[in-house]
Amino acid sequence: MSTSAVRVTDRTSFVLADNPGIMTLDGTNTWIVREPGAARSVVVDPGPDDDDHLRAVVAAAGEVGLVLFTHRHHDHTDALARIVELTGAPARSIDPEFSHGAEPLVDGETIDVDGLTIEVVATPGHTTDSTCFLIGAERSLLTGDTILGRGTTVIAHPDGVLGPYLDSLAHIRELVEEGLVERLLPGHGPVVDAPAEVVDFYLEHRAERLDQVRAAIDTGATTAREVVERVYRDVDETLWGAAELSVEAQLEHLRD
Repeated sequence: MSTSAVRVTDRTSFVLADNPGIMTLDGTNTWIVREPGAARSVVVDPGPDDDDHLRAVVAAAGEVGLVLFTHRHHDHTDALARIVELTGAPARSIDPEFSHGAEPLVDGETIDVDGLTIEVVATPGHTTDSTCFLIGAERSLLTGDTILGRGTTVIAHPDGVLGPYLDSLAHIRELVEEGLVERLLPGHGPVVDAPAEVVDFYLEHRAERLDQVRAAIDTGATTAREVVERVYRDVDETLWGAAELSVEAQLEHLRD
C-alpha cells in the first residue's frame, strides 16, 4: 500500500497506517497538522510501531514540534517511543502514561505551535481519556475514535462509558451548531464533510441500541451475552466479543 501523505486541507494531511482490520477499518490515520509556511508540524496519533509507516510520517511532517494522542488504544499509541526517538518532540495526552517530555493535556487549553492553534476538547466515552482537537482556523475537528469516518465506534466496558460518550456527542453537535466545526478528521476511515448528519446518526444509533437492549431484557435476557444473542443476530459473530463489551456498557448506563 502507499505510505505517502494525503493532503486534506491547507493545514492537514494524513498517512494511513498498514493495520487494517475489523476495528481499525482501512487502518489508523496519522494526522500531520502545520500552519501554512511554518517550520514545525504537529503529529496526531502516530499509530502502530511500524518503521515504514513512521518514516513516511516523518518524511511528510518535517520538523515535528509536538506529538498528540486522541486516546490510549494501542493502534494509536504503540509508536510513542519510536516517534519521540525519530523526532525529539514532546508528546502529550490526557492520560499521563502517553505524555513524554511535557505535561498531560487539559480540557479547554489552547496549544500553539508556530502559529498553529489547536484547542483541546475532552470527549470521554470511547475511552475515559478520549480527546478531540479543534483546528479553529479551518473549523476542523480531529475526532480519534469518538466519531469514525465510516460506521460507528465501539464503547467497550469498562474503559468505555456510555453516559459520558452521549454527552461528548452532544458537545460535538453543539460545536457544529455554533459553526465552529464543519469537518471531522477521524482516526479511522474517510473525512466527514457533513458532521451534523453523522453526529445525529450516532445519537440515533445509540438510542436505538438502548431500546433494543431494554427489549431484550424485557424478554428474559439477564446477561450481556444473552442480550447480544438477541440484539446482534444480524452481526458477524466474530464481532460478538466487542458487542458483548458494548452491551456491558449499555447495561451499566441503564442501571445508573
